[in-house]
Amino acid sequence: MRDSLTPTEARKIALAAQGFASTPRLRARRPFDPALERLHVLQIDSVNVFARSHYLPVFSRHGEYSAEALDKLLWRSGDYTEYWAHEAAFIAVEDRPLFAWRMDDYRERHLRDGFAEEHAATLARVRSALADGGPQFVRELEEGPRESRGPWWDWSDTKLAVERLFAWGEVVSAGRERFERRYALTELALPASALAQPPSRADAQRTLIERAARSLGVATLADLSDYHRLKTAEARVAVRALEDEGTLVPVTVSGWTTPAGAPLPAWRHRDARVPSRLAPDALLTPFDPVCWFRPRTERLFDFHYRIEIYTPKEQRRFGYYCLPLMVGGRLVGRIDLK
Repeated sequence: MRDSLTPTEARKIALAAQGFASTPRLRARRPFDPALERLHVLQIDSVNVFARSHYLPVFSRHGEYSAEALDKLLWRSGDYTEYWAHEAAFIAVEDRPLFAWRMDDYRERHLRDGFAEEHAATLARVRSALADGGPQFVRELEEGPRESRGPWWDWSDTKLAVERLFAWGEVVSAGRERFERRYALTELALPASALAQPPSRADAQRTLIERAARSLGVATLADLSDYHRLKTAEARVAVRALEDEGTLVPVTVSGWTTPAGAPLPAWRHRDARVPSRLAPDALLTPFDPVCWFRPRTERLFDFHYRIEIYTPKEQRRFGYYCLPLMVGGRLVGRIDLK
């Protein structure tokens, strides 16, 4: 038997889970902790029309703050690191072992496609350079002038190698300058807690789905799997386990239906509640969890939203880089910053 929610209740639960409930400020060790803990992942993107995308979700939930203070926390405190947790994203450093299975998947993929063998010499050179010279930018790791490869994703062999090592977990970002990563060997840059024996694939994915459910409040299987980009089949196994233990509570939401018109299965995190008040007037970024999974955005807010950066100019409906505007807990418009 599934509990029932109205669309308004589901929307309020989702916004409260994302940190938009009007509740007394929690006592936190640092002022950004409540917002970052609600998000669990803070997506990074290179677009800089107004501000880098990771600054805005914190502002939307926290209010005015010093960007320098956030930079210090994310890049210099040692408490956060970067990885492919949704897309490129900041995560708490102690959560890094939860993605060890993804690092293994990347390594196996690049072994199968021949990259590791074809670029073995470059990979070895990069490893050696980082071991001997410490954190470095790609330009410092390059060996002589590099050849141009064309206008898109103009990556040299060195850049390709260091990005593969990042995906495999062998190197990490040791800060950025003008948004360019400085790379370091993982064992030299991260604390022991981040290098501990990781949980099994199943246990890690179950934890990630639980974290996603906590951050989403109420969600479908597609919503839950998208949050950390899990495969649907693996997410389904984790959801079943969490439902069996009572962490996820099955619900139906009026109006949430399959293409065939049947009720769309959904789950509420057991700790999620309909808030008494919302304080959700906010400008969002396209990379905010409230709107980064477009089918969920349409389901929750009846709001069709697309980022149009890569849409030809003559085909754009709303502009190059539109930010959704939330007023009264609803998405009511877009602001084109160009």
